[in-house]
Amino acid sequence: MLLTGKKILVAEDNVLNQKIANFILQKQGATVEAALNGREAVEMLQKSTFDVVLMDLHMPEMDGYEATAYIRQTLKSDVPIIGVTASAWEDEYETCTKLGMNACISKPFESRSLCELILSMINK
Repeated sequence: MLLTGKKILVAEDNVLNQKIANFILQKQGATVEAALNGREAVEMLQKSTFDVVLMDLHMPEMDGYEATAYIRQTLKSDVPIIGVTASAWEDEYETCTKLGMNACISKPFESRSLCELILSMINK
């Protein structure tokens, strides 16, 4: 199991997408916690540590862009953040990295690709 012992925060407003990510990550041995929006993700990061955050870009209340900016600028956290998007526009990837995300992946993603990306972020 590739992610044994890793704690991952999944910030995703779509419950089905949350369940899919949870299934993939838990199958690889990760402990997974979920947030329904960026505000919840920020609150969870203030209370606990995670090895990586999967951050949906488009969520209600506080989107992934705003949450990432807050995590980097206010919390001063360097936790690896992987932006998750349903679109694959090149400018969206650029925006992700400019705001401090470490990487971006498009939905739907393959299990292996996601796990390898997470491992590359954790092992940097």
